[in-house]
Amino acid sequence: MRVTSFASGSSGNCVFAGSENTHILIDAGISAKKIENGLKELELTGKDLNGILVTHEHIDHISGIGVMARRYQVPIYATRGTKNAILNAKSVGKIEEDLIQEIVPEQDFFIGDLVLNATPIWHDAAEPVCYTVKKGKKKLAVATDLGDYNEHIVEKLKDSDILYIEANHDVKMLEVGPYPYYLKQRILGRHGHLSNERAGQFIEQLWNDKLEHIFLGHLSKENNFEELAYETVKLELENSSVGKRVKEVPIQVARRDCLSELIYINE
Repeated sequence: MRVTSFASGSSGNCVFAGSENTHILIDAGISAKKIENGLKELELTGKDLNGILVTHEHIDHISGIGVMARRYQVPIYATRGTKNAILNAKSVGKIEEDLIQEIVPEQDFFIGDLVLNATPIWHDAAEPVCYTVKKGKKKLAVATDLGDYNEHIVEKLKDSDILYIEANHDVKMLEVGPYPYYLKQRILGRHGHLSNERAGQFIEQLWNDKLEHIFLGHLSKENNFEELAYETVKLELENSSVGKRVKEVPIQVARRDCLSELIYINE
């Protein structure tokens, strides 16, 4: 399996995952041109995509799916609530309804040789989910826009070889920043986003002997920056029950508007 991020943050999110034979995106919140450029870096084209999984319908997660669907007839996978929201989203243009495959949370579905599963989350969207992707014994977990997590989400995402977890904001930066009060409360609440500290605590819960790599994603442009997210999460882990093992697993911050490091894990 190989995994990277084409873009990550409040301005657009798009994660690539694939095996030798199957290639998918989780969210397509950047332009089709940027997606095509990312695929080109991997020696792929839009015709090689086997599916786009959508976590929820906010524009920073779906802005490119309309063009990709129309240009390449690539199937889109989403929950019923997200599907209906996409079909009613004027910003992405018309998408053939038959191209959007409705998935049922908690039930495995298959794209090529990949096994996928969606878990409901609390974000303020129609029917948002996070995803796991399995190829053989290898597992990727992609969880952004969480706001909060519980034992069930931990149970579903545990035993992952690669984690892609949001570290959206620094609480102090958010509190003193320019956002209006209601927006600050939304971000800090259960239906918003994970802070850097909460991301570290979440990763501690997901830590396992198989873990090979950690991505920190969906950083706020206004309320966070790469070095702060990295150092805060790292410190949170170093002071946790897995502190002595933190150096064993590389942590990288997914780049805001360009390809991140491509990670391979042997299947």
